[in-house]
Amino acid sequence: MSDQKDKFRETDDEARALACRLLSEARYGALGVLVDDAPFVTRVALQPGDGHLVTLVSDLAPHTDALRESPDASLMIGNPGRGDPLAHPRMTLQVSARFIEKTPEAARTYLATQPKAQLYIGFADFHLVRLDPAEIWLNGGFGKAYRLAPGDLRPG
Repeated sequence: MSDQKDKFRETDDEARALACRLLSEARYGALGVLVDDAPFVTRVALQPGDGHLVTLVSDLAPHTDALRESPDASLMIGNPGRGDPLAHPRMTLQVSARFIEKTPEAARTYLATQPKAQLYIGFADFHLVRLDPAEIWLNGGFGKAYRLAPGDLRPG
């Protein structure tokens, strides 16, 4: 049986820079959780942080209860441009979700990236969730697959 790492290129500065760019530009992503023991994927709005992301979730959404039951989730980020969407860089992150306090500062920070959330961020059934990467897979384009560590997502 071959080693899983053999399928990936060695992580270099170019891959780290691309991963940091994808993370800093992330405004939306596809969040995967388990709902009733079955895969469930939903689009979420994102606010990038220093090596992590924050999203706003509602108690009405199935993924909110799923994250409360198990903080382990998967998140895919990267915006396809023109042409073949599979030719554009993207990143899949295994994340650990943590509900954080919706302080005025945290709300302002989120709204700086997601201003339309002003309509509902103050509702009691909306919660901020921090998504901390544990495993990262970067697809930088055809034949450019990397496996990164959380520390690779912090520039400098």
